[in-house]
Amino acid sequence: MSRIGKKPVPLPKGVTAAVQNGTVSVKGPKGELKVRLTPDVEAAVGDGRITLTPKGADDRVRAMWGLQRTLVDNLVVGVTQGFSERLEISGVGYRAAVQGRRLQLQVGLSHDVDYPIPEGIQIVAEKPTSLIVSGSDKQLVGQVASEIRAFRPPEPYKGKGVKYGSEYVRRKEGKKK
Repeated sequence: MSRIGKKPVPLPKGVTAAVQNGTVSVKGPKGELKVRLTPDVEAAVGDGRITLTPKGADDRVRAMWGLQRTLVDNLVVGVTQGFSERLEISGVGYRAAVQGRRLQLQVGLSHDVDYPIPEGIQIVAEKPTSLIVSGSDKQLVGQVASEIRAFRPPEPYKGKGVKYGSEYVRRKEGKKK
């Protein structure tokens, strides 16, 4: 039995959920999100919570049960609180600026990088060397943060590049004489 799958997903005040044709849709103050469930799991809404139940007992079904429950919980958290990821930029002359729906990065390349900000994502440049990527869809927030980091990942010798706020860059010793 899945320990995660057994727990029902509570619905806070102001959040409504519906299940239709194997799709769970959750609506709240920060918007509406949907997830398509696998055929191995079915969901039911009642008593202010969403309950997921498996349609079998083999290992794959039990694994999908826990996964689908976590995805539904992420929908509920996303429409109530939202998700955010912090990015830090380090290096001489490295900086970022948000201009409308575009993120402009100067990260040591021969040209500036213009990154179009997708719908449903907000990027705030607190300082020229600190970004916060936020939104209601956890997968999309992580994807955007990963794409921005991929323009110049941190290197181990000087630590220059774009890194996650919680990331530790393991430094290496340089050449010796």
